[in-house]
Amino acid sequence: MSVRVAALALAVLVPCTLSAQVPYSRLRSADQEPESWLTYSGSYRAHRYSALDQINAQNVGRLRVAWAYQIGTGGTLEASPLVADGVMYLTEPPSTVTALDARTGRKLWTWSPTLPKDVKHFGFPRVNRGVALLDDSVYVGTLDAHLVALDARSGAVRWDVVVADNATGHAITVAPLALDGKLIVGISGGEAGIRGFLDAYDARSGKRLWRSWTVPGRGEPGIESWAGESWKTGGAPTWVTGAYDPELNLLYWGTGNPAPDWNGDGRAGDNLYSCSLLALDATTGERRWHFQFTPHDVHDWDANQIPMLVDAVYGGRPRKLVVTANRNAFYYVLDRETGEFLQGTPYATQTWAERLDPRGRPVVKPGTEPTLEGTLVWPSLQGATNWFSPAFSPATGLVYVAVREMGSRYYKREAEYAPGREFLGGGEDALDGDQASGAVRALELLTGKLRWEFPLHSPPWSGLLAAAGGLVFGATNEGNVFALDAQSGKPRWQFQAGGFIAANPVSFAIGGKQHVALAAGRVVYVFALP
Repeated sequence: MSVRVAALALAVLVPCTLSAQVPYSRLRSADQEPESWLTYSGSYRAHRYSALDQINAQNVGRLRVAWAYQIGTGGTLEASPLVADGVMYLTEPPSTVTALDARTGRKLWTWSPTLPKDVKHFGFPRVNRGVALLDDSVYVGTLDAHLVALDARSGAVRWDVVVADNATGHAITVAPLALDGKLIVGISGGEAGIRGFLDAYDARSGKRLWRSWTVPGRGEPGIESWAGESWKTGGAPTWVTGAYDPELNLLYWGTGNPAPDWNGDGRAGDNLYSCSLLALDATTGERRWHFQFTPHDVHDWDANQIPMLVDAVYGGRPRKLVVTANRNAFYYVLDRETGEFLQGTPYATQTWAERLDPRGRPVVKPGTEPTLEGTLVWPSLQGATNWFSPAFSPATGLVYVAVREMGSRYYKREAEYAPGREFLGGGEDALDGDQASGAVRALELLTGKLRWEFPLHSPPWSGLLAAAGGLVFGATNEGNVFALDAQSGKPRWQFQAGGFIAANPVSFAIGGKQHVALAAGRVVYVFALP
């Protein structure tokens, strides 16, 4: 347990009679409870899909702001709020948790940790992407790498554990994932040369149950893919929430880039299990299989994108699939029981790979590595997509992806490791402005074939929400929140929020009325029909 004295909840504005009670049974059947938003991606399958259809393509033009909440801290909101039992739970940067009355936006309570003045966060701003709910507790990871359990009614601290040492660059920005009696939490810090891992903690006591390293150690399978002692500072962080299959009892979690980012000379080999999707036994943390998207990555193409679990007929027989649009510009279809590669195709401009071979391994084009002079490659280090969420609609059978069309000149430099400092080995000069753009693209589930696209002025940082009313909600960097027709991509509604948007939409219902919520700048907007 941590000896840090965590800050207590701030003064409750009114006596709080609202709080969530979310047992594991509700989380497991979240798909059947569309009036709530119980996990980071809406359900364990991570479709970011709402079965609510009160807001539809015919009436969405009447959508209005029902209420708005302005955060009390600086920075940009990147959180996906959770909604349960009349309460919205969200995080404010860097690690504050706030509970709001979901009917009105009235603040119920706020909790903030006492962070060190010199808290370290390399390669990302002071952000947090959300909380987890389980039973009558709210769980949050903090920028200084603690995991904290709060009382859902009052915000009082129940326990506070140190996950890792922030002084060496470890931090937590990920929303935890709650399972049956345990919390799964990932780690940030790849740009500081940490050795990545994924942890499980007992929900009641905070005791660590297991740790699964994303970079193998001495004597472990995969160590041969790291030259010398490079595994010790190998990176591969786990900073975006994964998915879970309760029937298989498997977690699906993406891993980040190897370290140092742009100079791979000292880490010859594939650098397992960086830039990979891992399937882990949720009880033990044992790795069942892995699939590496970008072996020996030197372009900072983390695989920290949301994996979506879908059951479908593939090759003439029913298959349990996992699909993902990767930062490296390829869309992948894998068998989620075995990790077998089934399909891969570019969904955005890429100039680094000739093709994927029959096992899904990229055939890399010569001359695309970073150099002292700079090498022009698509996509940029920010990727063809990034951490923000895609969506899948079972009604249309389409996967919706917010796509970034941007290239970069990649530069290589010397890299020397020092604990608690950046460990980069180079950088990029992105082709921004008129040379860059974005789009929302609808892809066929099994092939990745483009069905339609909606162009965006600039490469987006906001995720998507698909809804049963035949809509896809998204947003632009310039502050426009919009709804598109899910079948055609035609615009149906837009609202100018007045702030940079780097968050994911969610949907919920309260009082029998459907709402859509999205953070823009420092404001959470909640929309509903009049």
